Amino acid sequence: MSPASKQVILALGGNLGDRPSILHQTLSYIRKLPGTELLAISDTYETSAVSLISQPDYLNLCLAIQTKLAPQKLLSDCLAIESKLGRIRNERNGPRTCDIDLLFFGKLTLQESTLTLPHPRWASRGFVVFPLRNLLQREPLANCLEWDWLRAEVAQIALSADGLRLWTGPTPWMTQKI
Repeated sequence: MSPASKQVILALGGNLGDRPSILHQTLSYIRKLPGTELLAISDTYETSAVSLISQPDYLNLCLAIQTKLAPQKLLSDCLAIESKLGRIRNERNGPRTCDIDLLFFGKLTLQESTLTLPHPRWASRGFVVFPLRNLLQREPLANCLEWDWLRAEVAQIALSADGLRLWTGPTPWMTQKI
């Protein structure tokens, strides 16, 4: 018996290399995960790095998927995608080609050594909150009762948009059929 599908929200970002191309490749790999369907993608935002070390600006977005993968398997697959795309973990909050964070796995709450759900710092990060707000307004999530609780929670968050700009560069992933 296969596990029931769950709607999951991921945050993607990166600030090294050809950022639009790497985001496009990241989404292509996610689309190929077994038992996984891409539901919606937020607008893309360019954000200043939140770090003590100087580094290039990030491109960030959120996406919703439907998956039959278990949380730990999805995490493992996302880490493999990051590695495939050149992610090297040298320092905390350091520059990276690709970062995939599991934000929400339906309403599941989980605290394990390698995975905490929902993501513990999502609500304090403008580069997550603004794309997430945008994502929750897109079909099919806009009218999905499953995410009403999150829409209400996101609406209450007041964060500055300093260092955050809507990306107007190439977004080849937005022209692909979802």
